[in-house]
Amino acid sequence: MKAVVMTAVGGPEVLAIRELPLPTIERGSQLRVHLKAAGVNPVDTKLRSRGTYYPNRLPTILGCDGAGVVEEVGSEVQRFRPGDEVFFCFGGIGGQPGSYAEYVVVEEDCVAHKPAAWSFIEAAAAPLVCITAWESLHDRGRVAPGNTVLIHAVGLWKT
Repeated sequence: MKAVVMTAVGGPEVLAIRELPLPTIERGSQLRVHLKAAGVNPVDTKLRSRGTYYPNRLPTILGCDGAGVVEEVGSEVQRFRPGDEVFFCFGGIGGQPGSYAEYVVVEEDCVAHKPAAWSFIEAAAAPLVCITAWESLHDRGRVAPGNTVLIHAVGLWKT
């Protein structure tokens, strides 16, 4: 499979397209996804330019968010079957390979069914930003029933 690999810490020039072995399922709770789109987040640029959380594991594949089609499932996977369209936030910080590749192995708990109305590109753009929004409102802002929240600078969502 082809992947965009971070070979060192630095600018965009440290990214290289490489041919790598197809990732394999190692635990029953995993599934292999044939990626159709990968999200690009500020964290990817920061990790590339400053280093990953696992600096001794270079080269690595960046990219936390992805969307694609389930190709294979582990023996313990309950919610997904080959052919399911999914999206996820998993890996990409240096410990586990990320989504800048044709295939990725992901833990079932990190995967959701892609809404039928969303394209793969829209689905790959959603996970980390949605997690960030949730954390901001729920964990940090402590929004509770009856509170009013102003959300500004939101783009229009095309359906």
